[in-house]
Amino acid sequence: MKLDEFTIGQVFKTKSLKVTKDDIMRFAGEFDPQYMHLDEEKANKGRFNGIIASGIQTLGISFKLWIEEGFYGDDVIAGTEMNNIKFIKPVYPDDELHTIVEVLDKQPKRNELGILTVLLSTYNQKEEKVFEGELSVLMKQ
Repeated sequence: MKLDEFTIGQVFKTKSLKVTKDDIMRFAGEFDPQYMHLDEEKANKGRFNGIIASGIQTLGISFKLWIEEGFYGDDVIAGTEMNNIKFIKPVYPDDELHTIVEVLDKQPKRNELGILTVLLSTYNQKEEKVFEGELSVLMKQ
């Protein structure tokens, strides 16, 4: 979709994605090697009573789910910023996540381009919000 096809207040719901313990440990091993993501014994004694996903992984999953819906297509040029990132609840192995995307703003720019800002709100299978963040992209009008 082009910028002009989005409307402020428009809402989209993505499909779901199950997060496995292997997914969590593989991601953490490469990008966030902290004990709560990798060391099951230590994590079981910690605040969250077990292994949890990295917040950065949850952000990435939220973005992936939105992009895979295909609304940006070839009309998106690049991301421009992320704001108000909130990791609200931990994501555990076997949680199933989906994202609700709300169009917050659209600003036409020059050269037939504009900025689209959406709010990504990600929920687990219990409908508990686990993540929230604003994403702005440069795209064709």
